Amino acid sequence: MRVTISRKAHFNAAHRLHRKDWSFEKNDAVFGKCNNPNFHGHNYGLTVSVTGKIDPETGFVLDVKVLADIIREEVEIPFDHKNLNLDVPEFLDLNPTAENIAVVIWNKIRQRIHTDFDLEVVLNETDRNFVTYKGE
Repeated sequence: MRVTISRKAHFNAAHRLHRKDWSFEKNDAVFGKCNNPNFHGHNYGLTVSVTGKIDPETGFVLDVKVLADIIREEVEIPFDHKNLNLDVPEFLDLNPTAENIAVVIWNKIRQRIHTDFDLEVVLNETDRNFVTYKGE
């Protein structure tokens, strides 16, 4: 029997969608107002889900406190109230689109969750726009 547990979190961050190897005109055409040289921000919502077998001893798939600590250490502390382009090493050479942010978050958390468990990350950039990543 496999069960999924989920933990919600949030962080606020600024970013700019921009490719250094493109002209301003091409960046502007592709990314529009998200290419603002002065950046723009989002109140990101995050849901991290872990699926696995229930431990017969504890009754948990994974202690939600453990998952909350991992999210705080791997996402909230390094991303919250940061400029993703300038302050977060993973995005120094990676365009911080919602898709790329979700993959980076998944990779950071995956290192801390045993491979017996499936992992899914849902990142809400706005109330209407979100990305889901479950690994390759």
